[in-house]
Amino acid sequence: MELGSIVQFLENKTILVTGATGFLAKILAEKILRTQPNIKKLFLLLRAGDAKSAALRLQNEVMGKEVFGVLREKWGPNFKSFISEKVTAVPGDITCSENLGVKDPNLIKDMCAEIDIVINSAATTSFDERYDVALGINTLGAKHVMDFAKKCANIKLLLHVSTAYVWGEREGLMLEKPFYMGETLNGVSGLDIGEERKVLEEKLNDLRAKGVTDEKAITMAMKDLGIQRARKYGWPNTYVFTKSMGEMLLEHFKEELPLVILRPTIITSTYKEPFPGWVEGIRTIDSLAVGYGKGRLTCFLGDPDCIIDVIPADMVVNAMITAMAAHAGQPSDTIYQVGSSVGHPINFRQLQDFGYGYFTKNPWKNKDGKPVKVGKVTVLSTMDSFHRYLAIHYLLPLKGLQLVNIAFCHYFREKYVNLNRKIKFVLRLIELYGPYLFFKATFDDMNTKKLRMAAEEGGAEVDVFCFDPKSINWEDYFMKTHIPGVVKHVFK
Repeated sequence: MELGSIVQFLENKTILVTGATGFLAKILAEKILRTQPNIKKLFLLLRAGDAKSAALRLQNEVMGKEVFGVLREKWGPNFKSFISEKVTAVPGDITCSENLGVKDPNLIKDMCAEIDIVINSAATTSFDERYDVALGINTLGAKHVMDFAKKCANIKLLLHVSTAYVWGEREGLMLEKPFYMGETLNGVSGLDIGEERKVLEEKLNDLRAKGVTDEKAITMAMKDLGIQRARKYGWPNTYVFTKSMGEMLLEHFKEELPLVILRPTIITSTYKEPFPGWVEGIRTIDSLAVGYGKGRLTCFLGDPDCIIDVIPADMVVNAMITAMAAHAGQPSDTIYQVGSSVGHPINFRQLQDFGYGYFTKNPWKNKDGKPVKVGKVTVLSTMDSFHRYLAIHYLLPLKGLQLVNIAFCHYFREKYVNLNRKIKFVLRLIELYGPYLFFKATFDDMNTKKLRMAAEEGGAEVDVFCFDPKSINWEDYFMKTHIPGVVKHVFK
């Protein structure tokens, strides 16, 4: 691949970004606008019914966020006019097969004539999302975005953001290779995306036939269905299962469309840009940080030596932009896994130590203004030892509670509604994240390394678009950037 100036590449380009209110999309939009103000147009797709609603969401949920503070300061009083000229809010919905739900024919015409690059960053990332919602966004939505990209007369690339955890709980080195239609992780045959749609529709029809109208009951049934379908074919949760099927559709139907699939690992707060430590929402490992800092996490289940593959959000964005510059207009079917587990790994034990070190020196103050004291978390390596710990420290004091079969966290949590709040919190985390705390895989990033080398050799602005995890001092990053960022932006 040949790479020159990335900043020059962005000049006069028109880019469509889906999922524009998402964490990653906001950092991407800010970085493009800040490094190349001469971009022609950014079309930002927002879930909205009309132009007015989309414009309001753009203002309140994108441009009004702190992440745009540096850009706002740079342009001063001209910020609004600059954004008005360069950014167009597009009301739509990627779950709609017809033109991504965009209704305005003139807007559709302009987009199809002008767009050079489509970036699909829309996703629902909840591990236990409703199956109908996750399939609609993560799987079928990816196909709808591709279909629209094919309508664009000057399309040069579709860049689709997936996740490295499409590999489920496999062990060893996970390669940067595609998923093909019907491929499963456990070898069980019969995976058919069309049939999956029928399964969820039949479930919804069955619930209606039984007179189930309570929305919470329907939601729980659809969440359970997603987990069941995922585990049938070897995936641990609905999120990674539906993202895998989205990749399958893209690989199967891409035809001549240049395609790049980018698979980040666990995305954390910004490393440097637009400023260090910006994060939005509770993101995977931050659930542990929040629980620990507030004194709700005193024990956990996992392997202390397990590698936790993390990568700062701005490095993911830099890799995305560099991949765009490398592949736009070229025949492409490339997968990039962007993470740290091969080149610069960090493990669960180190994260524990960083958390203990930070919250010991900087304790969180509770609602009464009193500092929350934290101690070393008791990490248990097997479910049996975890059960024993629960029994000794939490269950025996509960009068009248029979210690019978507590192997299933979900059953356990629902059965004993008066269970100590701390342990209910821990059980919920284990349900969602347990598989990743015994994770025995690393993610090959050879393609990503080649991309980085091509950027260096081609004279690209590698200092501006850095995505080399080896440049990170993990202790410094977590103690001075990430955890303080989580406390500032996430803690309530």
